Amino acid sequence: MPNEKAPTKARPARGMRGGRPGDIDMKIIKRLFGYLKKDYPVALILIAVCIAVAAAAGVVPAVIVKEITNLMADALSKLPLNAGADALIEAGKALWTEQYAAAIGGIVLKFGSLLLVGLVAAGAREQLVAYVTQGFLDKMRRRVFDTMQDLPVKYFDQNTHGDVMSIYTNDIDTLRQMISQGLPSIFSAAITLVVLVAIMMYYSISLMIVVVVGVIGMFFVTKKVGGNSAKYFVKQQKSVGEMEGFIEEMMNGQKVIKVFTHEAAAEADFDKVNEALCENSRKAHTFSNIFGPIMNNIGNILYVLTAFVGGVLIIYGAKVPNLSLENVFSGNFLAPLTVAVVASYLGMCKQFTGQVNQASQQINAIAMAMAGAGRIFAILDEAPEADDGYVTLVNCREENGQIVECEERTGHWAWKHPHAADGTVTYTPLRGDVVFDHVDFSYEPGKQVLFDVSLYAKPGQKVAFVGATGAGKTTITNLINRFYDIEDGKIRYDGINITKIKKADLRRSLGIVLQSTNLFTGTVMDNIRYGKLDATDEECIAAAKLANADDFITRLPDGYDTMLTANGANLSQGQRQLLSIARAAVADPPVMIMDEATSSIDTRTEALVQQGMDALMKDRTVFVIAHRLSTVQNSNAIMVLDHGRIIERGSHDDLIAQKGTYYRLYTGAFELS
Repeated sequence: MPNEKAPTKARPARGMRGGRPGDIDMKIIKRLFGYLKKDYPVALILIAVCIAVAAAAGVVPAVIVKEITNLMADALSKLPLNAGADALIEAGKALWTEQYAAAIGGIVLKFGSLLLVGLVAAGAREQLVAYVTQGFLDKMRRRVFDTMQDLPVKYFDQNTHGDVMSIYTNDIDTLRQMISQGLPSIFSAAITLVVLVAIMMYYSISLMIVVVVGVIGMFFVTKKVGGNSAKYFVKQQKSVGEMEGFIEEMMNGQKVIKVFTHEAAAEADFDKVNEALCENSRKAHTFSNIFGPIMNNIGNILYVLTAFVGGVLIIYGAKVPNLSLENVFSGNFLAPLTVAVVASYLGMCKQFTGQVNQASQQINAIAMAMAGAGRIFAILDEAPEADDGYVTLVNCREENGQIVECEERTGHWAWKHPHAADGTVTYTPLRGDVVFDHVDFSYEPGKQVLFDVSLYAKPGQKVAFVGATGAGKTTITNLINRFYDIEDGKIRYDGINITKIKKADLRRSLGIVLQSTNLFTGTVMDNIRYGKLDATDEECIAAAKLANADDFITRLPDGYDTMLTANGANLSQGQRQLLSIARAAVADPPVMIMDEATSSIDTRTEALVQQGMDALMKDRTVFVIAHRLSTVQNSNAIMVLDHGRIIERGSHDDLIAQKGTYYRLYTGAFELS
């Protein structure tokens, strides 16, 4: 049996296709930077400058240690160490006053000034990063939402709502962590490492080789352990999206679950999804938790190894000169390694491994951000709903028997149809004349849903569709709205092929009341006005009275100003449907589509609504989908559908006289399913 809704299918995010979980996709990083540069060009430059200044200032202590150690060694060499204690103290005081007080003071002043500059730069960086991060996330959410508004209905038929919601929450939040912590930390580490390498080469190339060997080991661990951690963090991110989709589905279906006592099966299904999330999270955090200690211990071993090699080179300094750029520039190629260089080097070694460790710790954040960004870009890259229409709906008035376009609202509308061939423009009055001409349709290629459907509805006529679930009733109304485009045949609206009409203008001329109601957070008045945003309060109240909703609205605590939340959870299903009908009524369209509009209303309320609907339908083209045959008896034409084909058509009396499928349905010999 053909389905009336496109099947839901889970699809991988386009940004993640073709790669393994945990891989750093440079195309995604480049695209992210493109958005950042576009949104915050000046702020990014300022952040880079602040990071560079703070990173450079952070290396200063290592240089200061060398200068102070040299001063101490020089002072010790000038003291009379063989003299008595008093003489030694007096000599030290004199030496301090004469030579070293100003030097030490200069070092302290220079050290303090550079640290102050680094502190200011770091503070400015944090403020700028917070400003850019939150602003960028806001813009990305706007981009995703704006893109979502332009997507065709089939996108939401093929993707679970919970998974789409996860993009706004989890996926975009991963960008926050990467932009606020990951990228600044890596850039700061890169600047610091470059400066440290330059200073290390200047002081001792021999000791730098020791450090490089240790760093190679750290990179190996990062690739193995950190890579596995990142891989499972990406899987965890995917599992979170699946979990949210599952929970959203279970929450929406709680009544059905309880009615059919499906709790145990639902719990079993949840356990499977939860177990997958738990397993991926466990592995991700297992690798993440051992990653830090391993890196720290490698840093400690490298520190000890550097001290040992430095001590050996000092002891054998006479035989093994210190190979360094400092000695090259000074011309003293045979100068030995000094204690001052080793002392400074140990600090730089600790700082070097710390920076490598810090950068490595950001792999998880970046990998998760890559997974999140891949899903974000997948929805941004989705093709928007195609619209090649050029016929628009305009306000008009009649002058001397001619239709004339005007700016002000007149209550009269016309289709503005430009003709490219001769440059002329024709105006066709909006009447609501709808014709299906041999229409075929498939949601998916090879799975045809409608077969050679032909029908017409003249202005003011009421056309009803009846048939079993999946027969194609709702599909026909979806085609009128152009939620989907037909494969073959034509649909004409007031004699114009609807593919030529802009979708927004086409839908503006249609009113629709669905079986499932959708109310938005806001007042009752706001929800009615949703059908016509510039409607006055009086027009909204008149529409509510037409739908017989005014009675219950005035009995609400705040009347029309009563706040509705959670899809009108504080109203009954019937009351929500009445508001939905009032919303369509205030739009005052020439064509109305009623998709099981009274299915959730009791018999007494249905009689009241039917009175209002009869008034609403006057001089309008109305398409009605109903299982209650009592609601379609007064239709001008009734179409009986079966498996996507119209098998019977005619008025109620005609179909009863034929004694076919409709007759059996009406008399109870055969029931709709």
